[in-house]
Order: sequence, then C-alpha cells, then structure tokens
Amino acid sequence: MSGIVNTTGAVSGIIGTTVGKPGLVSQQIFTSGTSTWTKPAGISQVKVIVTGGGGGGGAGTADVNMGASGGAGGTSIKIIDVSGIASETVTVGAAGSGGGSLGSDGTSGTTSSFGSHATATGGGGGNAASTANYNLNQGGLGASGDLNIRGGWGSAQGSNNTPGTSGPAPSGGASYWGGGGRSANPWHNDGPLAGAVPGSGGGSGCEDAGPGLGANGAVGLVVVEEYL
Repeated sequence: MSGIVNTTGAVSGIIGTTVGKPGLVSQQIFTSGTSTWTKPAGISQVKVIVTGGGGGGGAGTADVNMGASGGAGGTSIKIIDVSGIASETVTVGAAGSGGGSLGSDGTSGTTSSFGSHATATGGGGGNAASTANYNLNQGGLGASGDLNIRGGWGSAQGSNNTPGTSGPAPSGGASYWGGGGRSANPWHNDGPLAGAVPGSGGGSGCEDAGPGLGANGAVGLVVVEEYL
C-alpha cells in the first residue's frame, strides 16, 4: 500500500459538506507503484483522475544543439458507480528517464490505471540532438474515461550547431496538472530539470550546459474522490 495518501473531513469542507451527508467525503491519492483501492463504508460513487508518467528529455550530442524534451502523460477522468465494487487495483505510471549519455534518447513514461475503468498512457521520451527520428515525444492518451485528455508534446530536438550558440529549448510537455521541467540553458550553463508536476515531461539536455544529459519525467498520479 505504499504511495497512498488518505484524506478525510477537511476535503469535504472544500465543497461545504461533512462526513455523513451526501457529497464528497474523502479521497485517496496514489503516487507510486501498484496498490489496492479499498472502498470505505457507505461510498457509492467515485470520481477518478488517472494520469500517466511523463517522458524523459533527450540528451545533447557533442557540438550540436538541444535534445528534445519529454512528452507528458495523458489523463482519463471518470465517474464510477462502485455500489457493487469492494476494491480495485491501482497502478501509477513510472517516469521516463532522461537520456543518460550524450546522443541518447529519453525513455517513455508508463501507463497508469484504475482497474479496467480508466487508463492513461505515459508521455514519449525526447529524441537526442541531431537525430533523424521525430515524434517520439508525443503526449500520452487517456482512455475509457468520461473525459480523455492527451498530454502535452515535448519540444523538437536541434540539429548540428557550433558550440556555444545553442539557445534554450522549450520545457517538457505539460500534463493535466501543469507544466514540465525546464530544458537546459547553455547561455547560463544551467542543466535541465525533471518534470515539475505529476505526469509532466522532463527537460532536454545540451552539450554546452553541464554534462548535456536529459532530465527525468515526473511520476504519474491517480486520485480517487469518494462520494456518499
């Protein structure tokens, strides 16, 4: 049951209800790995928000421009009647890794799910700089929900360039929860940052800024709001 946060009482106060009256009474927040959601007594409906893991940013390559930043995980939102359900398996998508050596691509985030009711794939990893491949860093997709959202795309990679002339690239793709990690800034020799919020993409690396490696995406998230 690692990676779970339970909240009660204070959450219901946000919408003006209290435990024991109809409305939102509690929520469970799953932040990593695979766990089991167990229905609290009296709960009849849940609203789930499922976000896949963010992709890692691509690395730079010697004497070339930026790698591509990672794409964000998709999101699926669904209201589910759980009157006949006691528990469900919850999986939180892992973050993709940034390109760990010059010339290497970032890896994709993995899928999050709430049983078979709602799933969301991870964002794609960013390409390394000066590669012929494109579209690896697209945003992930929500599926099976009442509302399915594609995660934001990462930035494109750069081509051959002269050392010291590479400008900063856009950040990693934004997820449902917000923006991705900043990419490297060679003007200030600043390296990239990991995805800033759940499911967002990692920033890309540049050989002119530190070791030139890509940053990791952010782990996904599953939120289960529980209603009487």
